[in-house]
Amino acid sequence: MADNAAGPEPPGDTAARMFDLHDRVAIVTGASSGLGAEVARALAGLGARVAVVARRHDRLAELAEDIGGAAITCDLSDLEGIGQLVPAVADALGPPEILINAAGNRFGAERAESEPLTDVRRTMDLNLIAPLMLAQQVFPHMCEAGRGSIVNVSSISGRVGVPGIPQASYAASKAGLSGLTAELAVQWARHSIRVNTVAPGFFRSEITDSLYDSERGAEYLRRNTPLPRQAVAGDITGAIVWLAGDAAAYVTGQTIVVDGGWTAR
Repeated sequence: MADNAAGPEPPGDTAARMFDLHDRVAIVTGASSGLGAEVARALAGLGARVAVVARRHDRLAELAEDIGGAAITCDLSDLEGIGQLVPAVADALGPPEILINAAGNRFGAERAESEPLTDVRRTMDLNLIAPLMLAQQVFPHMCEAGRGSIVNVSSISGRVGVPGIPQASYAASKAGLSGLTAELAVQWARHSIRVNTVAPGFFRSEITDSLYDSERGAEYLRRNTPLPRQAVAGDITGAIVWLAGDAAAYVTGQTIVVDGGWTAR
């Protein structure tokens, strides 16, 4: 009788442990603004030591100071410079166990039949090849730790065509992330490394501000999004944080869509 006197653990304590990231080192790319910055703050709030990565050092330095992390300046579209990123993080904060590939962009606005090869290559380098290279670099650290979580940030553009917005190479790069995610998840499962993707729909960011600020664009978004409000970066953060930690300990190889119902129509 005495063994059961205390009863079950309070649910709140169990939930807190599921999301606790103390003593874990995380890397967040694209962290100088928008979604990357939101995710970095959220991970730090759960106890992680976070390395924030982007091109704009002034913004990174301020964010890193706010969250007690490390600012690592790196242009991820320059594939030659990526090799020093993970070693710099390990030196500054310790071996990384979490990688959030949030950096991404689309270059140009040409239709598929006339999209320049230079834009295609720039898009693929930043959105697909850089995440693979970073995953390769964190792999030995995660193996040594006996666990790890990689979360790639994709887009609904990798799942459905979006009328009126020419983005062939962007869509291809984001679809490629889901394929990469599934393959890495299967190959690295034996090391307890989980790999997942979050595919956001439209949300207000530096890239989409002009769409939201246009009356025509705002109406287009309202008409095609079942949930009756605009999305912000924080709406995507929860899914990424869930996948990063033990709350999603048995989830791997998945693409989680967060789009207010856009693709459910």
